[in-house]
Amino acid sequence: MHHSVGSVAPVLSWLLALLCAVSGGYCLLRGRSAEGRADAVMGFGMAAMALPLGGAGRAVHLALGAVFCAASVQAVWQLRHGRHHAHHLVGSLAMVHMTLWPEVPPLTGGLLVYYSGYVLWGGSRLAGGPAGLTGACRLAMGIGMFAMLLTL
Repeated sequence: MHHSVGSVAPVLSWLLALLCAVSGGYCLLRGRSAEGRADAVMGFGMAAMALPLGGAGRAVHLALGAVFCAASVQAVWQLRHGRHHAHHLVGSLAMVHMTLWPEVPPLTGGLLVYYSGYVLWGGSRLAGGPAGLTGACRLAMGIGMFAMLLTL
């Protein structure tokens, strides 16, 4: 979102950044597992993406892209521990896309389809049982990613 501030009110960007940072902070507090730490990285990464940096230079975009590429490599490595990390891989690659190559509409469309399904699935899990605060944080981050993709 930091590259399309003109299309979204800055206050909404700040609120989304706050939501993602709080979700990342919660995940960090419960981050005794690799899954919790990966969720925290996603939350903080999304918070950085949501910041309304307006005219940030190409160097800022490249730095964020490098961080998200590293998160993608980490997610690939963590895939050996479970399928949940596939979602982190999609998320980190989505952030690489938004940071470095936002002008690829088919990719944006595919990611919107993925995140709309993820949000509907996560919402149904929350409504259908005790998914807890962790599920709510993951759902909030999924909604945040969907919102960021819509602003490309």
